[in-house]
This record gives sequence, C-alpha cells and structure tokens, in this order.
Amino acid sequence: MTTTLPDTTSQTVRRRQAGRSRLVWPAWGWSFIGMIGVWLCIITVSSGSPIEPLNQALTLAPYLVLVALGQMLVITLGPGNIDVSVGAIISMTAYVSVAVSFSMGPVAGIAAAIAAGIAAASCSVIAILLLRVPPIIATLATSLIVASATLLLAGANRSGAAPALRDFVNAKVAGIPVIAIVVGLVTVAVAFALRRTTFGLAVIATGQSFKAAGKAGIRVPFVTAVVYLLSGTFAGLAGGLLAAFISPSTVLGTSYMLDSIAVVVVGGTLIAGGRPVPFGLWTGATFFVLLSGLLNLVGWSVGAQNILKGVLVVLVVVISSAATRTGRSSLRRLLEGRRTQTPTTKEKIHG
Repeated sequence: MTTTLPDTTSQTVRRRQAGRSRLVWPAWGWSFIGMIGVWLCIITVSSGSPIEPLNQALTLAPYLVLVALGQMLVITLGPGNIDVSVGAIISMTAYVSVAVSFSMGPVAGIAAAIAAGIAAASCSVIAILLLRVPPIIATLATSLIVASATLLLAGANRSGAAPALRDFVNAKVAGIPVIAIVVGLVTVAVAFALRRTTFGLAVIATGQSFKAAGKAGIRVPFVTAVVYLLSGTFAGLAGGLLAAFISPSTVLGTSYMLDSIAVVVVGGTLIAGGRPVPFGLWTGATFFVLLSGLLNLVGWSVGAQNILKGVLVVLVVVISSAATRTGRSSLRRLLEGRRTQTPTTKEKIHG
C-alpha cells in the first residue's frame, strides 16, 4: 500500500532535499576571496618570496583578531552595540603592562593589562545599564576617560617590556608565530562557547531579538554586561602583548578601533546582530593586513587606505547579504524605500 503525500507536503520535502544538496556559501567567503586576490597582487608587484606576505600577515593579524573577538561579541548583541573604546584601552593597557612587568614580571604585567581593560569596560557597563546611555556614546565617553589616563601613564613611564614577553611574542614553531597559535586556540574556544554553551546561545538570541530573549527568560542585562567586559578583556590582553611586540605609545591602539569593526563586518558577522562568525575574523584580519602591505608597496597614503577600507566594508556588506540570502540586500532595501516614498499616479491626481 502506498501513501500519496499532499502537494504542499511533497513540495516541502523536495525543497528540504534540495537545500541539503545545495552548497551553502560561507559567511566568510568574500573575505577569503579578497585575501587570496590581494596576496596574488602582492606576489605580482613584489619580487620577494610568495610566502613572505603570508608570514607577515600571521605575525600582525593575531593582535587584530584578538581585539575583533571582543568587538564581534558586542556587535552580535544587536543594533547600536559597538565598542569604540577598544583603541584607547589598548593604548592604556600597554603602559600598564610595561609598568607592572618591570617590577613583578611578564605574567603579572599581562594580568594587570587584562584587569585594566576590565576596569575600563566597567565604566561602559555602568553607563549603558544604569544610566541608560546608548552603547556607542557610553563607550566613547569611556575612551575619553581612558585616553586621559593613558597620557598620565605615558608621562610616568620609564621602562620597557620584559625580555621574556618579547621573546614570547616573537617566538615561532615550525615557522608559525606562537602568538598566532595561541590566538587561534582562543578563537576556537570562543566559537565553541557561542554554539555549545548556554551563555553563548543567550548572546546570539539577544542579538536576534532583544524582546524575545527577555521573554524567554534570558537575563539580557547580565549578558550585555559580560559581553562588554569580555571586549575590555580582549582589548586589554591585546594591549599587553602589543607593548612587547612594538612598544607602548599614546596612539598604539588608534587604528584598532575602526579596523576591528571592519574585520568583524568583512568577516561575515551580521552588523544587525545575531550571527557571529569567529573564523571570519581571521580571513578578514588577514585580508586587511595584506591589503595594507599592498597599498604601502604602491605608495598609497594612510588616508587613502582608510577610504578604500571603508568602501570595501560597504561593498562586502551589500554583496554578502544578497549572496548568502541572510536578508534583503542593502541596495534592495534602498530601492524599496524609494518606491514607498515616491507617490503613485493616482496619489498625484487626487493629491
């Protein structure tokens, strides 16, 4: 005896089977293609080893990925959540790490940098949750406070990073920087936490619908507080490590604020929240590091490079939203918005 499925049911089954067989374009795919394209351009322009640009990228990208991990968690919370204080925190914690490691050792210096990052992020949390200040304004105020503290620390600084910490950030295993391996493991841990832990799922749920998450019993204020504190933690850790890799300065973290946002967006994380893509931070960061190297080779100024980065971010957001079908593309929304604003023929006649 055979059972005939209703038309609607059979169509649903066929759609599901087609969905399983069809390859899904990864959210980080565009940044990966861009990374390969820029790498090939560098090989064409320069006369050095083709592996050298990748080695340099693996040396510089981990610090950007570390900051972007915290920025990604913040952006995942939903619209309006962006941490613009990470650059100032990096600059401040670099001085804190150097000052503490000089007298108490490199481990204590890194721990102090992380603690300083958490303390700075606490200011943002208080402003956001208790004073009801919009996140971007709260983190901007925090960055101004932290920048003032950085100037005081810079004036009192009389030491450099601990030699042991310098050796660590410059160490390599089989040609791969140790710092890249460590940050890679941290990325895996964050990705696992987002998909396999209650807190990680709560972060994603909050970004998908703030109100629905609250009605489902998720403590949204607690999740928000922890996410911003984690952003400060990652920025503080990056500052402590950068103090050994480069050297402390009052502008050390300036570029990391905008670059971290760009890496998150280009890497596939939805700017509207609810979909983090940790692996995309690596393709996005590597893309931007290689792009900066290429533009330096051809003689572009820093200002021109920043303009190009901004244009690329917009293009990637528009293209990826259309290609991955995660929502209507920005261009389509713009066109639809113009149609709704344009009066019809009947409205013009009866107007």
